[in-house]
Amino acid sequence: MPDRPVPPSATADELRRSLGGPLPEGPTDPADVVDLLAGLAEPGLMAMPSGRFFGWVIGGTLPAALAADWLVSAWDQNTGMRFATPGTAAAEEAAAAWILDVLGLPAGADVGFTTGATMAHFTGLAAARQQVLTAAGWDVNRLGLTGAPRIRVLVGRERHETVDLALRYLGLGTPEVVSCDDQGRLRTDALAELLGDGPTIVCLQAGNVHSGAFDPVGAATALAHEHGAWVHVDGAFGLWAAAAPRLAHLVEGRPAVDSWTTDAHKTLNVPYDCGIAVVARPHAMRDAMGMHASYLVHDDGVGDPFERVPELSRRARGVPVWAALRSLGRSGVADLVDGLAGHARSIAEGISRVPGAEVLNDVVFTQVCASFGTDERTRAVTARLLADGVTWMSGSRWRDRDVLRVSVSNWSTDADDVTAAVDAVHRAAAAT
Repeated sequence: MPDRPVPPSATADELRRSLGGPLPEGPTDPADVVDLLAGLAEPGLMAMPSGRFFGWVIGGTLPAALAADWLVSAWDQNTGMRFATPGTAAAEEAAAAWILDVLGLPAGADVGFTTGATMAHFTGLAAARQQVLTAAGWDVNRLGLTGAPRIRVLVGRERHETVDLALRYLGLGTPEVVSCDDQGRLRTDALAELLGDGPTIVCLQAGNVHSGAFDPVGAATALAHEHGAWVHVDGAFGLWAAAAPRLAHLVEGRPAVDSWTTDAHKTLNVPYDCGIAVVARPHAMRDAMGMHASYLVHDDGVGDPFERVPELSRRARGVPVWAALRSLGRSGVADLVDGLAGHARSIAEGISRVPGAEVLNDVVFTQVCASFGTDERTRAVTARLLADGVTWMSGSRWRDRDVLRVSVSNWSTDADDVTAAVDAVHRAAAAT
């Protein structure tokens, strides 16, 4: 991995031809099938586990988490009911307790392990819908949404699009937009102007995908609660700032929030897929997500895993979280988060020394956005950088400008990776 070019070396058409074709008429030895798959797929794999991969917001995989994920597949446990799979359920519950502890969230909150942040949003916002309609005297489980009181959903202008997607899944429609500052932080004065009476959900953000900026969680939550609103925080990668003492101020006020979302395969570095939904009111989560059937053996005490997620049947995706947290410990998690943020600052400093380059955001966490003068030159630098293959940084558009966007998310990134990546940016810029 240290020497491998980051981008794939084969095209999608080449891979379709090599991996496709007619289905064989008869069986093939399983070992041969696995060898064939490994050889044919390799040219189409992005080196996402590389310490030089800074695209999108994608972490690597900690060794203990990777090995635990192999065990999850080998065990083949359907971790929906505690009665059927008490071992994996217990590991997930331990991981859940550690998550609440290390992130400074209420100890009595419910935690569900979902496929990703989108379904974690879906879960938290389903609990929100349940609670605000119940408070308005409407039984959504029995009556559905037709004829229900309208739920207002307020979001920051620069929220992540998966929040809108989850709202669409839930039948809540397009949210109302709250103005942001120049770093993408929701403005509490603008929120105050929009808040009113009636069922309301306010969605905040801990970690802007471009700037890394954090909404004022404490102040906005207090304001929303004055109006009886439910507060949901999208902390897909940024919520982990709470685990690092030097960065925890970025999410000050988080214990007062009603629901939170994060992605363990981002900052925590466990394998795909592993979103995490945390809801402060377990009854709202279980009323929204739970089900009862005569053939299931229910746990009437602490509840079953399937009462906290959209799926009834699922793999034990919380087990790699247990392994990651157990291997790191409290200090290791803090060091991991601190290290990612520190590498982001170093990359920003290196890019800022490129002639004509400008770092556009305040580098408060793990994200860096840079411009190289005009949009045309920025696109050219990005294209040349990706063609170089030493590193991967995504192009994007932020605040009406084309940008080179860097997300430092991999536990294995070290000072040499940072130097190699910055040197590659310098080469790309010098050639355009």
